[in-house]
Amino acid sequence: MNNTPEEIAEKLKSANTVAIFCHMRPDGDTLGAGLALCAALNNAGKEAYTFCEDVPPEKFSFLSGMKDILQELPDYKFDTFITVDCADVNRCGKFAKRFKSFKGVTINIDHHISNDGYAKYNYVCECPATCVILTGLLKEAELEITRDVANYLMLGVITDSGNFTHLDVDGKTFRTAAILRDNGADVNVINYYMYSRQKKARALLYGKVISGIKFLLEDKLAVILITAEDMATYGADSSLTEGFVDFGLTVDGVEVSISVMENKEGQYKASLRSKGTVNVNAIASSFGGGGHVLASGCMLYGTAQDVISRLAEAVKRAL
Repeated sequence: MNNTPEEIAEKLKSANTVAIFCHMRPDGDTLGAGLALCAALNNAGKEAYTFCEDVPPEKFSFLSGMKDILQELPDYKFDTFITVDCADVNRCGKFAKRFKSFKGVTINIDHHISNDGYAKYNYVCECPATCVILTGLLKEAELEITRDVANYLMLGVITDSGNFTHLDVDGKTFRTAAILRDNGADVNVINYYMYSRQKKARALLYGKVISGIKFLLEDKLAVILITAEDMATYGADSSLTEGFVDFGLTVDGVEVSISVMENKEGQYKASLRSKGTVNVNAIASSFGGGGHVLASGCMLYGTAQDVISRLAEAVKRAL
């Protein structure tokens, strides 16, 4: 069941002690949403904390609130648990079990089409970013969008919309961005740290990975492989590979781009992107993952070649 914005706003107003959970391997949308909601609630006199299994990647550290995200849930009496940008409760990682068994109010705020509404109160709306949804919910709950809150929300809007380039970007996306800009969001700074600045390790890894790109299915599918050995060679971690998968879609004729990243021996994380012809959420879901029609992910097991072959076969059936 999907609740109304008014119902979710009422729950935010009545909450007093709140734990907010971002998904593991966090991106700009989950971090921005988590920090924005936390700051807005704290500014309203409530006690709120943001949690994430993983420490936020260093590239997000230009926003001061990143250092306040906690990796351990204290033995504390919360009355409300909220997930942000978590398509599945298990995306909360080690916090999922506590969320499932929590007796208080649970709220799920998300923008993934694959979300099955796992909380007591759910507001799931397919759109470019959870931060678009949250901007509206904060206004509905009469929670102030300060400059810091606006920056957190703008981070999510910019990063999850591909800097306003994804096909699902609509007028509401831009109207949300306008609200956040009017409330002090620094678009120049966010764009610099997200799209201009990069570490030498990322540049070197990117060159190595892209030089090995493979084109399959009559050049309709582009695949890149990111091995653990390559990441170790350049001293890079998985957070530095964000955006690699998008390169394939810049090539004429390519309909689907996939990055296959080795997490550990025999385990690979696949990120799928589509220009629109193929529903990659359906493909990812067939492997136990999910996400959006145009951007999804899943985990596969086996050899790299086996994983790529299975993904290619799934794309072939979808074309």
